[in-house]
Amino acid sequence: MAARVPVPVSVPVSVPVSVPVSVPASVTAQATVRGLTRRFGDRTVLDGLDLTIGRGEFVALLGRSGSGKSTLLRALAGLDEEVEGGLEVEGSVAVAFQEPRLVPWKRVRDNLTLGLTAPDPVSRAEAALAEVGLTERAEAWPLTLSGGEAQRASLARALVREPGLLLLDEPFSALDALTRITVHRLVLDLWAAHGPAVLLVTHDVDEALLLADRILVLDGGRVAHEWTVAAPRPRHRDHPDLLTLRAALLTALGVTPEGPA
Repeated sequence: MAARVPVPVSVPVSVPVSVPVSVPASVTAQATVRGLTRRFGDRTVLDGLDLTIGRGEFVALLGRSGSGKSTLLRALAGLDEEVEGGLEVEGSVAVAFQEPRLVPWKRVRDNLTLGLTAPDPVSRAEAALAEVGLTERAEAWPLTLSGGEAQRASLARALVREPGLLLLDEPFSALDALTRITVHRLVLDLWAAHGPAVLLVTHDVDEALLLADRILVLDGGRVAHEWTVAAPRPRHRDHPDLLTLRAALLTALGVTPEGPA
């Protein structure tokens, strides 16, 4: 199990575009991206992007719509063969998407064992379902699950493979506010238990502040800003450091009190 290594920075720092985004030399990299470029016709979405994600680190990725967040995630997941540049990931990768994407004609437990090559896959699937509180739903059909249950099943399916890198593509956006809070806590518990590096793509500034060790903002196809979140967990929205960082994030995203810039 990968060890979680905190990055001890006491003051949020914004990093200019020209500075390669990386973790301290003492931290082992789980994923390394260098000069990553992705073009769609005449449009360049990723433009020589550099990024390092440390082992056990929780990183949140923000940016305006179309800034390349999901494009970067797909590249790290190995789902886009048209990217250019260097990309290296240690260990396996698992993805939880905005939609749970459970196979509807297989029961919940069978969704977890599908393609799982580990010894005794059924026992591993049942253990993963127990972690997310779905033991009693193991035999259920996916279409009978609530939205929160389906997303928990999706997380269990990702973590049952013990990935070194867990990619979360806006997995909470379709949940109601109360369910989202519950799943946030669950994700932090699972992260602490399994220790993967996590890259969370989100549009929600508060979500990033509550969950991440480090927050990145994409702009112009590169990482334009970087902040380390030093507030201890569990975090509260009204923590002074988080309020200050929230204002800086909104400014970086072009949001003013009057609305988008």
